Amino acid sequence: MSNPLSSYTEANFQTLEWNEHIRLRPGMYIGKSGDGSTPDDGLYVLIKEVIDNSVDEYAMGHGKVISVTIHDNEISVRDYGRGIPFGKVIDAANKMNTGAKYDNKSFQKAVGLNGVGLKAVNATSTFFYIESFREGKSRFGTFSKGVLQDEGTTRTDEKDGTLVKFTPDPGLFPNYSINLEFVQEMMRHYAYLNKGLKMQLNGNEYVSKNGLLDLVLESMAEETLYPPIHLTGHDIEMVITHANETGESIMSFANGQNTSQGGTHLSVFREAVARTIKEFYKKDFEPSDIRQSIVGAISIRLIEPKFANQTKTILDSRDMGPEGPTLRSFISDFVKEHLDNYLHRNPETADILLKKIIENEKERKAVGAVRKKAKENARKISLHNRKLRDCRIHFTDKSDKAEQTMLFITEGDSASGSITKSRNPNIQAVFSLRGKPENTYGLNKQIVYTNEEFNLLQAALNIEEDLDNLRYNKIIIATDADPDGMHIRMLLLSFFLQFFPELVRHGHIYILQTPLFRVRNKKETRYCYTEPEREKAVKDLGPDPEITRFKGLGEISPDEFKEFIGDNIRLDMVRLDKEDRLPELLRFYMGENSPQRREFIVNNLRMVGD
Repeated sequence: MSNPLSSYTEANFQTLEWNEHIRLRPGMYIGKSGDGSTPDDGLYVLIKEVIDNSVDEYAMGHGKVISVTIHDNEISVRDYGRGIPFGKVIDAANKMNTGAKYDNKSFQKAVGLNGVGLKAVNATSTFFYIESFREGKSRFGTFSKGVLQDEGTTRTDEKDGTLVKFTPDPGLFPNYSINLEFVQEMMRHYAYLNKGLKMQLNGNEYVSKNGLLDLVLESMAEETLYPPIHLTGHDIEMVITHANETGESIMSFANGQNTSQGGTHLSVFREAVARTIKEFYKKDFEPSDIRQSIVGAISIRLIEPKFANQTKTILDSRDMGPEGPTLRSFISDFVKEHLDNYLHRNPETADILLKKIIENEKERKAVGAVRKKAKENARKISLHNRKLRDCRIHFTDKSDKAEQTMLFITEGDSASGSITKSRNPNIQAVFSLRGKPENTYGLNKQIVYTNEEFNLLQAALNIEEDLDNLRYNKIIIATDADPDGMHIRMLLLSFFLQFFPELVRHGHIYILQTPLFRVRNKKETRYCYTEPEREKAVKDLGPDPEITRFKGLGEISPDEFKEFIGDNIRLDMVRLDKEDRLPELLRFYMGENSPQRREFIVNNLRMVGD
C-alpha cells in the first residue's frame, strides 16, 4: 500500500510573485471578472481604484479637476494633485502594501488604505502606464501584466499631478466592453460627494453645488411629498424625504465611497432617523411606518475606515477614528440635534411627514390579519416547500462568496430541473413557478400575502420588513425568450417594482440571457446569443456546421446549462433611470390600456427579413 505522504512533498509548494497571485485570484482583489455588462463587474472596480487615489488628493486640498478618458478600451485618469514622489512612482504601481495612506497624516480620510488597488489594476492590464509630474519634471513607468517594461525621468511643461493609463487584459475579462453609462454614474457620484470637484469624462463635465442633495434629486423618479431635508455638519451630510412609492431607498457613502451594501453607518442612521421622529411627535410609531417610502442618503468621513471587503461596498467601522467618538454616537447625536431642529423650524414639512406616517400605519394594520394568516401558512408550507431549492451560502453570511449568491426564478418543471441539476449548490438557489404569476398592477400589498407563490417568494428572499436580511445578492428572472416567457418576465418585474422597488434601485434584479443558437462541428461547439454571433460562428467553424435553435430553457441539457450560469453567465441588470416614472411605467405596460399598447407596438414594429 502506497504511503499518502509520499505524494505530498516540498515540490507541491509554490511561491507566486505579487502579480501572479492577483492574476490567478483576481476575485480576491476586484470582485468578479465580468465583461462590463453590469456595474459591479471588476472592470469598473479597476477604474474606481485609480480615480479614488485622485479623489483622495482632492480631499486633502490638492487639485480641483480629475479628467477621465475612455477610448478603445484604454482608460486614462489625470489629476492635478501633488504627484507621487519620484522615488516611489514604480513602487506605488508594483510593490504590494506600498502607499502613503498608512500614515493618516498624509491622507487622513482616504478611501484606499491597503496599498493594493493600483497594483491590482497594473497586474490585470496588458498595458499600464503611470507618470508623476512635479515641479517641471516627470517620472514614469510602463508595465504589462504587472511586469515593468520601461521607466525613466524627463523634463516637462505639464502641471503637477499624476497620470495613469491602462488597458484591461481581455484574457481576464473575455469579450469585455466598457459601458459609459456606468462610468457616467460613477462620475456623478464623485462630483456629488465632493462639492467643488470637477469630474471630466471624455470632455463632459460633472460638478455639484449642493452635494448629496443633488444626488438624491437626480435619482428621484417622481415628486417628493415635501422638500428634501438636507443637513450638513463636520464630516457628515444627510438627506431625507418621502415619496409615494413603497419600500425604503437610502444610499450610503463613507469617505466618498459608495457603500452600496450599507454597513454600520447606514444601520445607525436608519435607527437614528426613526428614533428622532418618534421623539419629535412624542408617539410610539413603528420604525417601519416611519421609513416606509423614505428616500435619502447619508455620507460620512472618518479616519482609517474599515470595510468588510476589498471592493469597499460594506462599511465595518465602529469608530470615527482611533481617538474619535463611536460611529453610533457621532451619527445619532447629529441626527437627533439637527433633524429635530429642522422639524421644529418647518411645521409644514412636519405636518406632511406626520400624515404620511399615519397613512403608512393604517396600511400596515389593514394587511395585518392577512399577513398573520399568510405567515402561518408559509411556515407550514415551507417545511415541505418544493418550490425552493436552496443554496448553502447566503448573502447575509460571513463568507467571501456571499456576494456571489443568486436565486433563479424559473417557470415550469423542465427549466427548473435543468438549472437545479447544473447549478452550483453552494451559491445558486432555484425558485420554481407553476405558471404565469398573477398581474399585481392596481392591487394592494395584501396580494403579497394572499397569493401563495408571492408569499413563499417573499419568505424565500426574507424581505418582508426590509432588505437587511436579503438572502441572495442577485435575483435572476430566468424565462424563455418567447412571448409567454416575456409575459412572465413582465409580471414578475411588475411585482418587484410595485412592492419591492428598492430591490431594483439597489441593483439586485437581473434577467438571465440564454443562447439562441448552438453552432458546432466535430471539433468545437459555440453558443450564440445574437444573430451576429451566430453568423460569426458559422464563418469561423467552416462549411456546413450543425446549427440548433433553442426555443426554451427546457431544451437545454443540464451539462450545457453549466456553461450559461457559471463563470460566463450573462446578465442584464434591471435599472430605473430618473426619467422612468414608476406609476406611469406600470400603468402603461400592465394596466387596462390595451389599445395604447397595441398602437405603441404597431408604431415601433420593425420587420426583419428571413
